[in-house]
Amino acid sequence: MRRLFVALCLLTAALWPASALAQARNQLGPLCTTETTPADKMVDACTKIIALKVFKGEQLATVYFWRAVGWNKKGDYAKVITDTTEAIRLQPRQAVYNLRGSAYYDKGDYDIAIADFDDALKLGPPSGIIFHNRGNAWRGKRDYAQAIADYDMSIKSDPKSAFSFQNRGISKEALGDLDGALADINQAIRLDPTLPQPLINRTSIWRAKGDFDRAIADGSEAIRLAKDKPPVNIMTPPNSVLISGYTHRALAYEAKGDYARARDDYTATLAIVASDAGSRANQATAKVRLSLVTDAAAPIPRDAPSPTTPPTTTPAPQQTGAVPLPSPAPAVRGARMALIIGNGAYAHVKALPNPPNDARAVAKSLRDIGFTVSEGVDLDRATMQKMTRDFLREAARAQVALVYYAGHGVQVDGRNYLIPVDVELKPGAGMTEAMIDMDTIMAGLDDQVRTNILIFDACRNNPMAQQVASAGTNRGIEGASGLAAPTSLGAGATLGAGTLIAFATAPGQVALDGEGANSPFSAALSRHIGTPGLEVQQMLTRVRAEVVSSTKNKQVPWSNSSLLGEVYLAEK
Repeated sequence: MRRLFVALCLLTAALWPASALAQARNQLGPLCTTETTPADKMVDACTKIIALKVFKGEQLATVYFWRAVGWNKKGDYAKVITDTTEAIRLQPRQAVYNLRGSAYYDKGDYDIAIADFDDALKLGPPSGIIFHNRGNAWRGKRDYAQAIADYDMSIKSDPKSAFSFQNRGISKEALGDLDGALADINQAIRLDPTLPQPLINRTSIWRAKGDFDRAIADGSEAIRLAKDKPPVNIMTPPNSVLISGYTHRALAYEAKGDYARARDDYTATLAIVASDAGSRANQATAKVRLSLVTDAAAPIPRDAPSPTTPPTTTPAPQQTGAVPLPSPAPAVRGARMALIIGNGAYAHVKALPNPPNDARAVAKSLRDIGFTVSEGVDLDRATMQKMTRDFLREAARAQVALVYYAGHGVQVDGRNYLIPVDVELKPGAGMTEAMIDMDTIMAGLDDQVRTNILIFDACRNNPMAQQVASAGTNRGIEGASGLAAPTSLGAGATLGAGTLIAFATAPGQVALDGEGANSPFSAALSRHIGTPGLEVQQMLTRVRAEVVSSTKNKQVPWSNSSLLGEVYLAEK
């Protein structure tokens, strides 16, 4: 995600007064204030100048600014913010606000970044570069309309800004305008065919259109350019372009069914040092997907049955053997897949009677509206893990992926875990390794061309919180009975088509298992999920109202969404 720099030269002219020490003027000054100086030398020279205590006010602000530039080259955004804050205290300037805003952007603090870009624009003059950078921050918040408006201003200021065309195209793609996105990305490539970033973005457009060969070709050219001509702009996070290129090409290989090459690209992604939030999110996805395609490429054990996949339904797996899937057909645009799990027959805590019933009811409702459903009931750890991994692998071929889980769940140190029926929590044991990490599911689903819906009816009258706390006594683990609110929705990596997470109750609260055959939440969900023409968030609103009424306000379902438009599970 290219960020642009503004007015570097304006912050050097007034630096050296005639009274400055000769060492600073003749030796340290050029190292500190030259954009091409290596990061370590730049930081060292600026630090020595500050230590001389020769400069004050505007001149000292300039030194702090340039040291922040050095930190930015190194990807140390906390130190960028510290030095630019001191520079602003000494002398507020447009370029300094722009640099600090960009550092906040790289840390994922988009609201603060936007505030800094606003202040930069107030200091004037109007800058297409700052409009561009603020557009990036709006895009980080998934406010694509605002982002497009800022990119429009940037393009108006500089019609030859390849990156503004590129990022406007990314925003249009996120809103589903693939043709408009392709036009903008093509213009960016025409303006500067040496840039790898627009090719990476065109990779995802071709993949969304189902043209995997073009996607792979663009990804390959982007990787070549990133290796031959690494970005030198100080506002581009180190290695971010190469990481993104490998990740996008790997997703294209995987969608095509070429697991071997996908595995090679995911491995290459993980071998590169990541410095920014987007790159780390890409690597989180690569780590999960690497394990999935590695499993898929493994040889089938001699005593394993031949895998079969019926045309509409994958049967609930009850065996624990690791049987890899056959090489898949290329992804089919419009495919909708669901993973449904209901765990109730717990061996070491109080059993829950309703989750199996709930899972079956929701699975039937989804099959009735055309979803390909993988369904499992009362799964032990090995089977639950295999079923989840098989689904994540197959989801590479879907346009909509839905995950539904009913059963026990806990949060441990703020992370959410789903509980297989055979888990026995013991003090000092690898407790979380025995459970299914919800963050891993989210990372495995993060993809620019898919809509993800995750629904969790967990923590029902949960007896496990105390066991979690006692099991984690020696490890400083904090356990709670309710699930935690997600810290992200897979953001930062692909800024995808959108994710919706729905919980049966509010974060940190427990849900009711109910007195009938189904829980209050899942009973309402199975009734409304198949309603024709009902948008998914409106559907969840109806579910929420019904649950609140049936539980007499004891339970309030909760959801968080980054969906970019209206999503209909059952056609109008």
